Amino acid sequence: MTKELIHATMATLTETQTQTQTQTLTGRAAGTTPAPARDAEHEAALARAGRLDALLGAPLDPANPHGLAALIAADARREPPAATEQLLAETGLGAEFVPAEFGGRLTRADLLAKVLRPVFRRDVALGFGYGITSLFGTAAVWAAGTERQRADTAALLLGGGRASIVHHEVAHANAILRDEFTAAPGAPGVPGASGYTLSGRKDVIMNADRSGAWVVWARTAPERGPRSHSVLLLRPDELPAGTVARLPRVPTPGMRGGLFSGLEFTGVPVPSSALVGRPGEGVALALRTFQVNRCLIPALAVSAADTVLHSAVRAVSPGRGGRTVRRWHKPLTGVFADLLACDSMATVALRSLSLLPERAHVLAAAVKYVVPDLLREDLEALASVLGSHGYEHGSPQYGSLDKLVRDLPVAGLGHTGTAACQAVIVPQLRSLAERSWFRAEEPPAELFSGGAGLPSLDYRLLGIASGDDFLSASLIGSAARLADHRSAAGGDTAVLAELAETFVGELRGLRARCRRIPDGREALTDPAVVVLSDRYALLLAAAAVLGVWEARHGADGADPFLADPAWAVLALTRLGRRMGIAVPELPDGVLDRVLRELVGRYEDGRSCDLDGLQLAH
Repeated sequence: MTKELIHATMATLTETQTQTQTQTLTGRAAGTTPAPARDAEHEAALARAGRLDALLGAPLDPANPHGLAALIAADARREPPAATEQLLAETGLGAEFVPAEFGGRLTRADLLAKVLRPVFRRDVALGFGYGITSLFGTAAVWAAGTERQRADTAALLLGGGRASIVHHEVAHANAILRDEFTAAPGAPGVPGASGYTLSGRKDVIMNADRSGAWVVWARTAPERGPRSHSVLLLRPDELPAGTVARLPRVPTPGMRGGLFSGLEFTGVPVPSSALVGRPGEGVALALRTFQVNRCLIPALAVSAADTVLHSAVRAVSPGRGGRTVRRWHKPLTGVFADLLACDSMATVALRSLSLLPERAHVLAAAVKYVVPDLLREDLEALASVLGSHGYEHGSPQYGSLDKLVRDLPVAGLGHTGTAACQAVIVPQLRSLAERSWFRAEEPPAELFSGGAGLPSLDYRLLGIASGDDFLSASLIGSAARLADHRSAAGGDTAVLAELAETFVGELRGLRARCRRIPDGREALTDPAVVVLSDRYALLLAAAAVLGVWEARHGADGADPFLADPAWAVLALTRLGRRMGIAVPELPDGVLDRVLRELVGRYEDGRSCDLDGLQLAH
């Protein structure tokens, strides 16, 4: 992590900156209901996801032009899967990235994740190349653009066009501050010279050569600081000839079918109407809008890992009538529990963007911090389960592992992206310890209830580090509601209660350590302080698991497996062991029940996430 990014983040945060608990298992706060009614938007999103999954067809069918065999072959040729991109265009997928108020179908980030999962379950590169790169590119326009900019951008995406984000590395890290582009005041040839002159070069931009809009972060002030950069919305077909050079395609080790190439601007006159938001608002816009990216990418990566988990179960249970080789029970159930934990954390964060938009900033960074690490560990475990099958790189049955291992770092789930998230979390630790932990109020129950209605996502409302950690408050509340069960003689819920209290104790210790972080910015780059951010992020994951389990436990048997404590006990035990915390032994039967659910989902062709949806097969 760079000191520059931490200092810029701190400066921006500085510049921008009664509910009661009950002691029951099913009530989170006074005035809330334990199982809110499912909302129409949620059902509509699941229906769209189901239709898209059906159109994409059976992944293992070798004759399917959108199946894994075709997608893996296109990746090997370093080509986008043209037939599948055409299918996505015909389905109007671009409307999913346009807010409903501008004629699209985007209402909430958690629902967008559900709609996009059929694509990412098959090919991460396809999901980026056709889809979410345009969302990331246009986020600043939805957050701060003029009515004309929003209308024009909506028309582009609704018409099947793409937008590229032009400022940062593929890993979505911190190259916003690397001065790749400068926009000097004044635009030769523009009446009144009231715009900018844009210069600079970037070699790796997804879809640069086929996008109808470029959203450019450029330096507009000579001094370094939180107001050094601004955002410009450019239409390639409107720029003067000879001022933009389109650079050659760049091969990448992962997402090989993605079209990455570069742009070089040389004295490009840009009118003042291209400015998105206010001058100098670039860093603040990045910190606000990247919250969506940081939650959405991990949520979609869960669905990609789900495909690999299915292939691993297939590898160890061929012709066994649902029985798997016993020695693989522990890694398989462990990965399944991790995927549920990752999905819990990502889903809670995505829902917080609608329900608590001014307070989701740190949680969003924690999701991008924790989920990739867990998935990397899980893919290593699945590689062991797959054994020699893992080397069948071109196989639709087993080739997804090799591809996903290569794709994830390029998709922003590598070490560079982790550093950028640390830069958000680390500066907040002392403030959270002093002002929020064991003081903040719990969030509404709707945060954890997957089908409950929420406000629409509004990029304009996203805040930056309010200093209020609602998820740690949820952890404390969950432990309090479970406290009476700790005295029970054994049983899964008693162990769950013990685990919850253990994590609360860890939060208490973390508070003491974070209060001792010395003043001064140099302390924030101390490796010992960065370790504290590791532990904090894992505590938020534990809080999300507990919150989701409580919501499903009180959901009147809608999903008996998620209402059962077994998956939560296993997921929390694995989180605790990663932190080096002493955790109780797993109760008898926990692994068996989790394994039974996993094998059942594999045989029925259902997803291994919180939704457990029927998949095309």
